[in-house]
This record gives sequence, structure tokens and C-alpha cells, in this order.
Amino acid sequence: MSSTPISTSARFRISDRLEQVGFSDIVQIRNKVMDLRAQGVQVHQYEGGEPYLATPDHIKDAMSRALRDNKTRYAPSSGVMELRQAIAKKVSERNGIPAKVEDVIVVNGGMQGLFGSFQTVLNPGDEVLMFSPFWTPIKDLIVYSQAKPVFVSTEEARQNGIAETLAKYSNPRTRAIYYNTPQNPSGVVFTRTDAEAVAKFVRDRDMIVFSDEAYEDLVYDGDHVSIASLPEMFERTLSCFTLSKSYSMTGWRVGYVVAKEPWMTGLRKTTLYSTNGVSTPSQWAALAALATPIEFFAEMRAAYRKRRDLMVNGLNSLGLKCPMPPGAFYAFPEVTRIDRDSRRAASHLLEIAQVATVPGIVFGQHGEGHLRFSFSTSPENIKAGLDSMKKNL
Repeated sequence: MSSTPISTSARFRISDRLEQVGFSDIVQIRNKVMDLRAQGVQVHQYEGGEPYLATPDHIKDAMSRALRDNKTRYAPSSGVMELRQAIAKKVSERNGIPAKVEDVIVVNGGMQGLFGSFQTVLNPGDEVLMFSPFWTPIKDLIVYSQAKPVFVSTEEARQNGIAETLAKYSNPRTRAIYYNTPQNPSGVVFTRTDAEAVAKFVRDRDMIVFSDEAYEDLVYDGDHVSIASLPEMFERTLSCFTLSKSYSMTGWRVGYVVAKEPWMTGLRKTTLYSTNGVSTPSQWAALAALATPIEFFAEMRAAYRKRRDLMVNGLNSLGLKCPMPPGAFYAFPEVTRIDRDSRRAASHLLEIAQVATVPGIVFGQHGEGHLRFSFSTSPENIKAGLDSMKKNL
């Protein structure tokens, strides 16, 4: 019995725009870690990007209540009204963004918010300035929009002047800036002065900002400044938020975008024709999350600061030069003494010390020579990994 031959024609291939989009190296690293653990090897895992805390009980209880109360039917694709009202209140009071409920849409995590934002604004051939090193999916999200990412060294911008450096990489095709603070992977936090410099540059050139504020509640030194809160910036900024990091809700997949028209119309369309909204019970849990007492964040930051100091001081004691990150939960040391190639450095650490990290090159050319260590883990695991490195390096 003959089988049907597999077609090799040009028709049997994915779209050109997806051909240009890759998969995350971090997934491949995670697979290597899983293989080692399956062999019974203890691995000190610093490669992840999840909070070490469990989702708070009051959020889980709200989900249970929603299920018991049969709040399981379709919600409006833009989100449950009570949640959108709470988000508008939160960003107005805590972020200084003068949003109304019509300026808010609930999405499936920060990723869908960013995806929808890029799809809403960008046209083929547009260019997007993005500070580098950068969170890896951003490049591919821009490429999927058939636009071009242009990488601007964060270090160069802060040394030589933000406006001057952005101007160096701009041209008539430059449409927007991707603005992330605190930054993943470096933990850099842009100050109010930095934000004002970016805002002036954007206003002078009539550009748009994609503001990624995933780590807004994890700033240890200084303050978090939402760029949309600055004069004349709300109307030209799409501010993307997630509940993943602030409330330890990574698997719940709830986030939101705050923006004015015409951007909101585009965001509603990208949400409607992709997921048609967010899980209804999850939205009621998100409403409970936003009611979390403000003291929760101070306690959370104190716990992360303790881990940060332990990790960074330990790395520096091993000769791996590492600045103290003012935000997020990553350390980003220079590791050229191990190997100038960050992929080889990461492999070497995993093989000889059973320490899992992420190569800096994954975050763009400006990340080469570094490794990303997450300190979102127990102090005991941080100490154990540092001890293993001390014995084996």
C-alpha cells in the first residue's frame, strides 16, 4: 500500500513573515537542564524569568469564587468592566497616567499586549529603535510586523546622551521606540531625566512609544517612571503591563494595555481576532490582585533585594564583574574570564558547576560577554550555586 508523497512545492511552506521569526534560545537551555535533571544531576537554575513567590492566596480565592459563582461565560473582548475600571484607577494613581476606562484593554499577558501594540502601529518597512541588550522576543515581534528593529546600546546612550545617541540611529523610516524599564536582562532602570530625554526626542520627531513596564514594582534604587505620564506623551504611548511579575501570576496570562485612540481600536481588533478576550475567571482573580495592599510590594522588594545583594556580591567575589541592578530580578555579569563567547561560557558553567544561566548574546550583540543570572530563587539555592562555581571555576 503506497503512502501519499509529501509535497515539496512552494505552497507547502509557512508564510514569509514567520520564516523570519525564530524560537527562544531560553527554551533550548531549559531542555538541557531538564535532560540533566532526568539523569539525576542537581542543577542550580538561574535561567528562568519567574517570581519565586507563589500566587497570593487572596488571588487564588477570587478565582475559586468566580468558578463557584459561575462567572465562566464570555466576557467582553476588551475585558470585564470592573477590572478595566480598577486598572484605570491604578494607572492614574500609581503610574500618573490619566487613563479612563475606554483607554484600557485586558490581554493575555504582557506578550499579547506587545504583540497587539506592534501590529497596531507598525507598517512594513517602518523602523523601531530599541535599547540593547533587550528581552529576546521583542526583535521577533517587530520582525513579525514586517518592520525593522534597530539596536541602540543602552550603555552608549547613557554615556553619550540619550537624545544624541537615538538621533545617530534614526532616519526618516523611524516610526517608534521600544522603551523598557526596568530592563530585562540588565536590570537597568531609566530615571525621570532619562524618560524626559526620550519623551522630548519622540515629541520632536512625532514618533510613537511602546512602553514595556513588566517589572514596574521591582525597582530597588530610585523610582519607576511611566513615560506616558510625562507631558504630551499619553496620546503617543502604548503602555503594556502584566500581572505576571508583580503578583506572581505568570501562568495566569493576564495583562493590560493603556492607550488612547486610534491605538485602542487597533488593540481591540488584534485581541478580538486572536483570542477574543481573556479567561473570565482569571479576570476576576486579576481584580483581586489589583486590590492587594500596597505594603505587599515593599515586603516583596525587600525579599528580592536580599537575594540581589547575595547574588551580585557573590559573583563579584568570583571575579565576575557585576554592577548592582537597580530593578527587575536579574544580574548580568561580564564573564569573559570564563569565555568571551557567552554561549560557550554558559555551557561551561552548566557542565562543570551545574549552574544554568542564559548567554548574553541571546539578548543581542550588546549582551555578548555576559550571562544572565536570575536571583528569583531561594537564598539557599543562590549560595549553593555560588559555592559550586567557586569550587569549579
